[in-house]
Amino acid sequence: MVSVLFSVTPLLGGIGILLLGHGLLGTLVGVGLADMDAGATVSGIVMACYFLGLILGALKVSSVIGAVGHVRTFAAFASLYSAASLAHAFLLDPWLWGVLRLVEGFTMAGLFMCAESWLNARGTAETRGTLLSAYMIITYFFQGVAQFLLLLGQTDGFMLFAMVSILTSLALVPVAITRIPAPDLPEISSFSLFRLFRISPTGMFGALTAGLVLGSFYSLGPLYARTLGLDLTGVASFMSAVIIGGLLLQWPLGRLSDRMDRRLIIAGTSLALVLACLVLIAGQWVGIDLSLALDKGVFLGSAVLFGAVVTTLYPVSVALVNDRLDPVDMVSASGGLLFTYSIGAVVGPLIAAAIMEWIGSSGLFLFSACVALAMTAYATLRMRVREAAPEEEKRPFQIVARTTPVATELDPRADYDDGQLSFDFNASSEEGEARATVEDAERSAADTSPR
Repeated sequence: MVSVLFSVTPLLGGIGILLLGHGLLGTLVGVGLADMDAGATVSGIVMACYFLGLILGALKVSSVIGAVGHVRTFAAFASLYSAASLAHAFLLDPWLWGVLRLVEGFTMAGLFMCAESWLNARGTAETRGTLLSAYMIITYFFQGVAQFLLLLGQTDGFMLFAMVSILTSLALVPVAITRIPAPDLPEISSFSLFRLFRISPTGMFGALTAGLVLGSFYSLGPLYARTLGLDLTGVASFMSAVIIGGLLLQWPLGRLSDRMDRRLIIAGTSLALVLACLVLIAGQWVGIDLSLALDKGVFLGSAVLFGAVVTTLYPVSVALVNDRLDPVDMVSASGGLLFTYSIGAVVGPLIAAAIMEWIGSSGLFLFSACVALAMTAYATLRMRVREAAPEEEKRPFQIVARTTPVATELDPRADYDDGQLSFDFNASSEEGEARATVEDAERSAADTSPR
């Protein structure tokens, strides 16, 4: 186990450096838009472009990798990401920044896909869980630390954008000299989104809820913090509190969901998310004084709780769906859940921005609270309609990534004999419907209620 982690240390280090720049750039652009007085609507559109690019990249990058290989793809996309990050300093126009964010999302999908493919190539049935856990810790930790790089320069200057470019270039070094052989891309396998909904509507809505809330936060969180009057230290602390908070409860709540109905965990975390949002809203409405230690502690504590519970929704939703799947279908189904999450991440900032324009910056967390409340109600309703999966069919919880479908191949719960990477938008596929019918018949003895 130690030898496997040691063998991928250069790669994990490169990913960490890349995420330092990536985490800095996202918040830097958000703060820049706030300081430009671009407004919530424009900021929401610009920042949503990143998630749109991420979707397009996840769907299209595999063909690029197949044509030129992993190393060349990583090098080309790192160069494009570096150039786009520098261009922000020269093109001081929000709409041009939207184009740049689209490019950054597309290229970041390629960078994630290459890195995750290499990690998967080093993994075995015994070590995939360890590699995935290490990857997730690095993802949260380095993006959280990246927020404090804001303090090293002026947000309206060239230096911070140059720092992103430098970090992206440095991340290329360990990847370019790696001796890990480039893996073959897995075969494409289809999985109807309609069938995914039939299998577990709660799981699919859980993934959508996570996308709506997290996409809104990452896109508009810096604007919210700036509106409160926070300086760069305050913005960095607020964003980092949410991101690092994401590490705290995923494993404990996930393991708890192994012992009870996972929908109860989804409902409970959604309700806790509502409470965290209401504290943040109430603090703003009553005029919380962030110069006071107690008020600042409550504010940052609520931010940590917000991050801790919202990041738990997606992996528990994936686990809920996996309880109803054959192992060979897990990777392709995870692609559908990731697409659902990404759609939420694109749409969420647009809706949240409109609410912020209407009632002020508190609209960000009011929107999140409403979405989480709806998820609480729906999960509770589903528990009354359908019984939980039998204990013998449940699979252990595993923290999962929300980057590209390739990352789900690291999930040790899945069977990879039939390599799967993608999913199918076609809900009327005869093959998918026939397979779904057979599986429904096999499970009908245990559960005959609608999927």
